[in-house]
Amino acid sequence: MNKKLTVVGLGPGNLDYLTRAGMNQIKEAEIVIGGERQLEEVESILNNQTVYIMKKLDKMKSFVLENLTKNIVFIVSGDTGYYSLLTYLKKSFPEQSFNVIPGISSFQYLFSKIEMTWEHYQLCSVHGRENNYIEIFNNSVSGVVLLTDEKNNPIEISKNLIEKGIFDAEIIVGERLSYTDEIITRFLVKDYKDYDKKYEMNVTIIRKV
Repeated sequence: MNKKLTVVGLGPGNLDYLTRAGMNQIKEAEIVIGGERQLEEVESILNNQTVYIMKKLDKMKSFVLENLTKNIVFIVSGDTGYYSLLTYLKKSFPEQSFNVIPGISSFQYLFSKIEMTWEHYQLCSVHGRENNYIEIFNNSVSGVVLLTDEKNNPIEISKNLIEKGIFDAEIIVGERLSYTDEIITRFLVKDYKDYDKKYEMNVTIIRKV
């Protein structure tokens, strides 16, 4: 008999922010599937489960199909409901039932660290994709939250804003969020040259001032 496939959101990274429900599911799993970084994060709570490092999705799909009678847990970064592996899994295993446990997203975490709420911000991702975030920013109430990558980083984002005549918005950058070497930097767009970028992936808020 096939069992439900479980998807657990890891949170921003540090295990302190993994929910108890998610941790329990990982501990009870027979097979744990995730990327190398995600699996490294949960290594300390594994109990001799079979660990599958996810690289090629087609190979992972074949592996899962061979093991549907076992308790399988997928570990994904952050929120299971935002640009998540869950979409692929639902399409790949349409006859399967799922147990989904969301994690704390990196943008939720960053807003908590700067003691602000985010209900009036627009959320979009430029991680491996393009979005017209300047238009979204202009049409927003308070600003935009961006999940970034190496190409679409805070420096390039600031340059693009300046090209469009936006000089006084505040940029808030969260790097290595939840870890001991976490860095949160705030500066006005016009001062972007003073920003010392440490890491490639981060969360960037463009705030109207």
